[in-house]
Amino acid sequence: MGLKPDHWIRKMALEHQMIEPFVDTQVRNGVISYGVSSYGYDVRIASHFKIFTNVFNSIVDPKNFDPRSMVDFEGDVCVIPPNSFVLAQTIEYFRIPRKVLTVCLGKSTYARCGLIVNVTPFEPEWSGFVTLEISNTTPLPAKIYANEGIAQVLFFEADEECEISYADKKGKYQGQQTIVLPKV
Repeated sequence: MGLKPDHWIRKMALEHQMIEPFVDTQVRNGVISYGVSSYGYDVRIASHFKIFTNVFNSIVDPKNFDPRSMVDFEGDVCVIPPNSFVLAQTIEYFRIPRKVLTVCLGKSTYARCGLIVNVTPFEPEWSGFVTLEISNTTPLPAKIYANEGIAQVLFFEADEECEISYADKKGKYQGQQTIVLPKV
């Protein structure tokens, strides 16, 4: 990276519009932290959620996902049913440079409560709002908070550009503007 990791993130965010909106510090007072961290960026989730329900006794099939399995919910606090999950979208829009790969990991505050954010990469030249899956592994309902930190994005810069980027292969989740369900 050459620069200190947090300086590199600031430079990339400002010069290449890699993260918008971009919070240049780590916000912590009374909220689950978000913004620049030592080696990454803590993302927030927006207030729109899709809550998984098994009301139609469907089989979960990633090749033929039944959208009726999800209930739309809008609010500052979302309650995830026991042993279930929600989909949420980041507030931040990402434009990943061709020489960069990211890995998105759940924050420990939620993990310590049995809430797991699915680990996902953002490939070189992927762009969009991130759809995150948050699982409640507990037998009790669990809260998550909109407009607060949910996951940390770690950035890895290669010495040279990749041969084929996500944009080159016309990835199916490129440019997503809303919560996107699984598709083939």
